[in-house]
Amino acid sequence: MIVSVEILNELPGIKHAFFTRAGGVSEGIYTGLNCGPGSNDDPTHVARNRSIAMARLGLGGEDLRTNYQVHGVDVITISDALKATQRPHADAMVTAVPGVALGILTADCAPVLLADGEAGVVGAAHAGWRGALDGVTDTVIEAMIDLGAKRSNIRAAVGPCIAQESYEVGPEFLEAFVEEDPTFERFFIPAERDGHHLFDLDDFVHSCIAEAGVYIVQSTSINTYDDEQNFFSYRRATHRGEPDYGRQLSAIALAPRVH
Repeated sequence: MIVSVEILNELPGIKHAFFTRAGGVSEGIYTGLNCGPGSNDDPTHVARNRSIAMARLGLGGEDLRTNYQVHGVDVITISDALKATQRPHADAMVTAVPGVALGILTADCAPVLLADGEAGVVGAAHAGWRGALDGVTDTVIEAMIDLGAKRSNIRAAVGPCIAQESYEVGPEFLEAFVEEDPTFERFFIPAERDGHHLFDLDDFVHSCIAEAGVYIVQSTSINTYDDEQNFFSYRRATHRGEPDYGRQLSAIALAPRVH
């Protein structure tokens, strides 16, 4: 099962998918399509799952690039020289190379896929609360522009992530946002516990993209915490005391050139 968005489906030459955990060969707490090499899953299962996912996009497992994500704002520009086995420490990628899939791994954080179909430039970002607050969506947009994209032509999609009703945070969390910008308080509503709030990560990331001048933005509005059948969730695993969790893949690519 995959989730896609209309605004990217409309672009010729762009392949994308927000993959669920359905399918795949992993077992136990990783059952399904766990694509995260950072998990403690059997590495051969993870590699097989990544190949299964890429086949849905008409690509091979060797065409997928993913980073070692660190909740930062650094962007990697992908060229043919970067091997699929390399995992740079970064949270975003851009490329203008056809046939190279940019992959983001998440389990509650927001995956963001971006494309300028006219320029032939795609980007992808891992937007947890820290990276989003620090500006990871700004840096990936700027990196796309450096490759020839036009801000007015970029379209962005925010994939499945933890929803506000499932994302309770303490007072220090709210303070970090309000210190950055007092208007950010609008992304929080009171929780049942005194002094705690519920944070809207999806809406915050969506807003950051729009504030950067990318106005064609679409969210899948799917809650990873609630939908155990289809999505891995770090917070759900933590609440249950489970030792680890799987990661779902979100990917975007320029279609390979036909020779």
